[in-house]
Amino acid sequence: MTATTALPDAFCPTDGTRVPAGTLAWSCPVCRGPLDLDFSPTPARPASLTGRVNSLWRYAECLPLSAPAISLGEGRTPLVELAGPVSAKLDFLMPTLSFKDRGAVMLIALAQRLGPERVIADSSGNAGTSVAAYSARAGLPCTVYVPAGTSPKKLEQIGGHGARLEVVEGGRESAARAARAAADEPGTFYASHVHNPYFLQGTKTYVHELWEDLGGRLPDVLVVPVGNGTLLLGAALAVRELHAAGLIAKAPALYAVQSAAVAPLAEAWRAGADDLVGETPAADTFAEGIAIPRPPRARQILRAVRASGGAFLTVTEEQIAAAQLDLARRGLYVESTGVACWAAVRDGALGERTAVVPLCGAGAKTGLAKASVG
Repeated sequence: MTATTALPDAFCPTDGTRVPAGTLAWSCPVCRGPLDLDFSPTPARPASLTGRVNSLWRYAECLPLSAPAISLGEGRTPLVELAGPVSAKLDFLMPTLSFKDRGAVMLIALAQRLGPERVIADSSGNAGTSVAAYSARAGLPCTVYVPAGTSPKKLEQIGGHGARLEVVEGGRESAARAARAAADEPGTFYASHVHNPYFLQGTKTYVHELWEDLGGRLPDVLVVPVGNGTLLLGAALAVRELHAAGLIAKAPALYAVQSAAVAPLAEAWRAGADDLVGETPAADTFAEGIAIPRPPRARQILRAVRASGGAFLTVTEEQIAAAQLDLARRGLYVESTGVACWAAVRDGALGERTAVVPLCGAGAKTGLAKASVG
């Protein structure tokens, strides 16, 4: 299947329920869980990429949609050395200043094809900004549900794109519940970066770009921040595609990073569990973008990390603040959530293995951690 053929069906990874393509369904009709896409592409060989468009749409064979008119040139962000064997991919240089553009452009390209009356999303800031920007580009009315306490600069950016803001009292899960309550209204496209599998099809281009920029290989370790796990699961998809096509000999280990303040997946990992254990309360953290107490794709995330031979790492508030300053003094001004991976590995936790960390959001969105949180 190529990007120019009919849309693939979706399915529930939990109970196998199938969801036909071309509908506004955003979750499994039986268990209401997230969906995956029945799509197994074959990546292009390196030589055939020469001369293609310089955006994520150059990987057309691996995408379930053809390049849309709403593209803002997303993708193809720089890869730079940080220290020793660790490099950084500068995804804060995306059009809306965060990696979420990779998935949001896919969601809104799908919405544009389905023709809804409105788009809704829920977010702690960056995903909502991306959905708002691409909805504006597509001419689709958009409402974004955000938790109280979201960074004022992120709210300003969402509103600047013309989206309607719904500020919900409570934390990130409260905003998600409010959005889901509106998601099944007629004519509504729920641009859920958690439940809708098209988002993962966009985030996987992060790894396809690494593979191309590293000359047809991947590092020993991919270090990824994890809240809802959309970048990690997209990365796992891309690794499987490249490995199945014989384009990489060995799959990298996936190291997932969480804030110690809100670390339900790391706790499940330490317990040797296949799913979340107990209840993780919401808590304030500099890494607001990954402070997700109950990620809906928890089982998939844990399985992907385990299968890769990776692990979970957690970082303290002090480590986050120090890492943000350290990156700034290396010329990279990154938001506090986006420095979590560097905070986890900058002191040599990975030894001599080669690794790449994503710098996921621009510092202008939050300011310095010590200044933005008490």
